[in-house]
Amino acid sequence: MSAPDLPADRPRGPVSRRIPPGEDRERLVCDDCGFINYVNPKIVVGSVALWEDRILLCRRAIEPRDGWWTLPAGYMEERETTIEGARREAWEEAFARIEIDALIGVYNIPRISQVQMIYRARLLSPEVAAGPESREVGLFEWDDIPWDHIAFPSVHWALGHWRETRGFTGFPPFGEPPEGL
Repeated sequence: MSAPDLPADRPRGPVSRRIPPGEDRERLVCDDCGFINYVNPKIVVGSVALWEDRILLCRRAIEPRDGWWTLPAGYMEERETTIEGARREAWEEAFARIEIDALIGVYNIPRISQVQMIYRARLLSPEVAAGPESREVGLFEWDDIPWDHIAFPSVHWALGHWRETRGFTGFPPFGEPPEGL
């Protein structure tokens, strides 16, 4: 993209990594206009979605962890709420329509600059199918979850926290275990 095509609030000249005045860490700064490009953590939203007593899991068709099982979850998009994002991810990954019940957990994962917000949800129909980022999807009873092939620690945390909150309302969201980072 050439400089004239850039939006007005973007750098137009060479960019260097330095500590801008008033900041405490290096940032990408435009050497001509002083624009600071803030690179901030990504927010991941998803759900532990159930049909009766079975949990929706998706087998990933993308890296990282291609072929491993996960919850329907992914990065938020601009101008959407966390609930809208969780619903969208369930649709994109499993063609699943969900109704959000409660926030299960907010998991901070600083080593990969992510904050994950996972909701408890109910599937509106058992009809699910693999979306473009999933090899396959399935509805699993607790004892049938492929625990040795779960993609990420946060999926284990969310599933465990979902189990702890079954039947409860009005609980505070969980966080990541201290040893989980």
